Amino acid sequence: MTRRGQAHHEHDAHEGHGMRPLKTLISLDEALAVAMDSVRPVERTESVGILEALHRVVAEDVRAPIDVPLADRAAMDGYAALARDTFRAGKFKPVVLRRIETLYADGVPTKRVGRGTCTEVATGSTMPMGADAVVMVEDTETEGDRVKVHSPVHPGENVSVRGEDIERGSIVVRAGEVLTPAKVGAIAAIGMDRVPVYSRPRVAILTTGDEVVPPGARIRPGQVYDINAHTMASVVRENGGEPALLGRVADRLAALRAAIRKAVRADLVVFSGGSSVGEKDMVLDVLREMGDVLFHGIAVKPGKPTVLGRIDGRVVLGMPGYPTSCLSNCYMLLAPMLRRMARLPAASGRVVEAPLAKRLVSVVGRVEFHTVRLVDGVAVPAYKESGAITSIAHADGYIEIPANVDLIERGERVRVVLF
Repeated sequence: MTRRGQAHHEHDAHEGHGMRPLKTLISLDEALAVAMDSVRPVERTESVGILEALHRVVAEDVRAPIDVPLADRAAMDGYAALARDTFRAGKFKPVVLRRIETLYADGVPTKRVGRGTCTEVATGSTMPMGADAVVMVEDTETEGDRVKVHSPVHPGENVSVRGEDIERGSIVVRAGEVLTPAKVGAIAAIGMDRVPVYSRPRVAILTTGDEVVPPGARIRPGQVYDINAHTMASVVRENGGEPALLGRVADRLAALRAAIRKAVRADLVVFSGGSSVGEKDMVLDVLREMGDVLFHGIAVKPGKPTVLGRIDGRVVLGMPGYPTSCLSNCYMLLAPMLRRMARLPAASGRVVEAPLAKRLVSVVGRVEFHTVRLVDGVAVPAYKESGAITSIAHADGYIEIPANVDLIERGERVRVVLF
């Protein structure tokens, strides 16, 4: 933030109570930079079972205590033999070997293979002593214990060598890597059933507004179900965090103070409602009273009435009360902040290009996000108004209208960032 911008904000932060217009909006880029700078990666670590480890971030290098495979193994069904015994083999002049043993995948050989002999093996069988190659079963014919070999093999052919996959002492997964299904498999391959990971950031979620009731409760006119706590909790979970829904806070300063004191035990506090321009918007007052305000108001639609502050070293993010604005800002601000805290790489949104189905007019001076559905390759605006959760629920993605653009014509190609 520029010095001038900061001064504006300090002035704005000490305005009187009552109706407070959001005079000095900062740009979305600036807001994101301040938000990202306000959070740090979580240092706590824990050990989790490998079934719970998917998408977790490894906290220390994981080294292999064993070789994988533990011994040389057959890589094909067939016959383990000495390669040099097969060099003269041909389609019409087979070499004949004597079978001395039959092994299954879990079998351990008891006999040594010498000149002129072989052991029948299954894929994964431990190679018998003496043998250095496997002849594929398709290249053989058997009569009792006589095995006719029709094709030569070279030493090492169709054999998985001990430690070929993972060498004992080597690093299987590095600290800071995100566990994919394949990496979970590699940890299982070395026999570990637990893995050290970074703890997920804990996010306290609070809703303000006397009219809000939790889903499952009875509703009467004048009340609304709490959408935001659940969309925010889902964004938190989707981006590596652990949400804790602390419920609705009554529209009273004392209740808000008490709720914040409890909430700041978490790594991050997120509010919905209470940061716009109304008489009862108290999150801002409490932030100023108990800590610092980093910014209030972003030049973005939807999502303008957003506040970021800090109390007792914990970051507090006040989201708009309107569900579409709240969720839009979760994607723009909360998700990247959380991913930094959780040590996850930035989310890579898939982008497609499509012609716009109808003309869109926007306000110059602030970035606008419009949700769209993709219908037969055309971007159809899905935005209703800030209070309509279906604006996002039934959309495939969003388009961004830059601050210096006031309209996009029908048929113009737009970039759609897919949800």
